[in-house]
Amino acid sequence: MRTKICGITSYEDAMVAIEAGADALGFVFYEKSPRYITIQKAKQIIEQLPPFVEKVALFVNEDAKKIDATCQKVGATLAQIHFDASDELYDALKIPHIKVIRAQSKEDILQYSQQYRLVDAYCEAYGGAGKRINLEWFDGVDCSKIILAGGLTPQNVASLKRYNFYGVDVSSGVEISHGKKDATKVKEFIDNAQS
Repeated sequence: MRTKICGITSYEDAMVAIEAGADALGFVFYEKSPRYITIQKAKQIIEQLPPFVEKVALFVNEDAKKIDATCQKVGATLAQIHFDASDELYDALKIPHIKVIRAQSKEDILQYSQQYRLVDAYCEAYGGAGKRINLEWFDGVDCSKIILAGGLTPQNVASLKRYNFYGVDVSSGVEISHGKKDATKVKEFIDNAQS
């Protein structure tokens, strides 16, 4: 399974994740998030990163122009659309992007089944709540284009192997505090996801 460490707020945490083998890093451009990062700070971090790492910019309730402009300014390679966006917004985006499904039922996870998508547990807040999705919903479902998020930890990530998810996305499960990663947990999470 590919791994994304989300809610990166420092160069040190970015490098901890990369050195542990993360495939992607997530940067949160949503001001109400405890993991919010400014454009300037994200740009400083991303400019120093080694090549071949996906740099994902997470957005909530922004328009296509703002999403494209922010991604271009900071050097993000992918936008993660963490809200119920219209088809018009997706069509208008120039940056490669991934849709997020905030699942409340088994039917929800079947949306966009022909596309790569991120599936998270529904909660009132957007992302990073550490709420776990009902895994039984994935029984008998082709998960090869699903990136699973929500309530993942180094302890439970290995149990996902049988579903054959494309990837996993973690934030709070590898933190000391909001936006500050625990190097040991990051390494353990990635090792357990990839072993």
